[in-house]
Amino acid sequence: MHTPGAPMTALPPSVMRFTTEEYEDRLARVREVMDARDMQVLVATDPSNMAWLTGYDGWSFYTHQAVVVTIDQEPMWWGRTMDAKGARRTVYMDPGSIIGYPDELVQSPTAHPHQHLARVLADLGWSEGRIGVEMDNYYYNAAAHLNLTAGLPDATFVDATGLVNWQRAVKSPQEIIYMRRAARIVEQIHHHIFDMIEPGLRKSELVAEIFRSGISGVPGVEGDEGFGGDYPAIVPLVPTGVDASAPHLTWDDAVFESGSATFFEVAGCYRRYHAPLCRTIHLGEPPAALRRAEAALIEGLEAGLDRARAGNRACDVADALYTTLERAGIEKEGRCGYAVGMSYPPDWGERTISFRRSDTSVLEPGMTFHFMPGLWFDDWGLEITETILIRDEGPADPLADYPRAVMAKT
Repeated sequence: MHTPGAPMTALPPSVMRFTTEEYEDRLARVREVMDARDMQVLVATDPSNMAWLTGYDGWSFYTHQAVVVTIDQEPMWWGRTMDAKGARRTVYMDPGSIIGYPDELVQSPTAHPHQHLARVLADLGWSEGRIGVEMDNYYYNAAAHLNLTAGLPDATFVDATGLVNWQRAVKSPQEIIYMRRAARIVEQIHHHIFDMIEPGLRKSELVAEIFRSGISGVPGVEGDEGFGGDYPAIVPLVPTGVDASAPHLTWDDAVFESGSATFFEVAGCYRRYHAPLCRTIHLGEPPAALRRAEAALIEGLEAGLDRARAGNRACDVADALYTTLERAGIEKEGRCGYAVGMSYPPDWGERTISFRRSDTSVLEPGMTFHFMPGLWFDDWGLEITETILIRDEGPADPLADYPRAVMAKT
């Protein structure tokens, strides 16, 4: 806090994660879609979309915030006033494009931040505009929509869910560098998991190592300075035995025991870019049923990777996996992969393309996916997955390099 009467000091320059030119290119793509939909204003509340559009990065998404995009003006960051300084440290725009609302609106029973946003938009001349909002979004709730629309009764509101997400589908060269670094981190995490797991080890101790390994990052070697990691959008999922029949259980303080399999669904994260990777470890000799499922799963994974080529469709990848599993007598429901990249809690998926038989989206070079063919049976389960990059030619490139086979440890 600045002391009255004390001289102000200039903030040191922040380090942008992408060039201004890349942000401007992203903005141009979003504006092209907005123009095609006759949309004058876009209110993006997903923190991943906010970061992708402007660079904003902070743990402030538990309060209302947004990036406002218009057709011909610089984007505007809008959020809690105390977070405006964080915006100054992370966004590429001029400070004049950063607008804060007073703290008295935070979790107030009598007023709402989106009443403030409505006034801001009205002052900018958009009281009668056609405004896009991300209706199906974790961070834009019913109260936000009711207060924004009530404050702009003459505006027309349209659903812009996914508009920015779809522009993020093809990654830039710099984004791919960040995802490859995330992949190096997740390789290290899995090495540490295998080294550490043993009967009698408390599961919470291993999860603590997963966090430590992922955030401490990759040490430098041979002149390379190395790099640290970021917090993942999903916590480690590490169910054992019967619990592994469910895909989304976390951990407890029970000890690992011989005779059970545990799958580890974890991700490396670098500058908010994720590389998820799932592997399964069995303490003791794995039973025959697990080995049969493992063989079918790896064969299906490889078949899907071969079909994950530019010009093919998302459903082609799913069909290759499911057909292989069906030949082995295994039926799997639901999707088996999804787009990944930059994300914030509670999900590392981009919520666009899914690998399933009904998704006919065409794959393009530079797209990245978590190819996630997990198997969950009545009383056990296993996961063997890859984060993949669609190449210009040939099959997909798995970003991480770690053995796929179920590893046995006694």
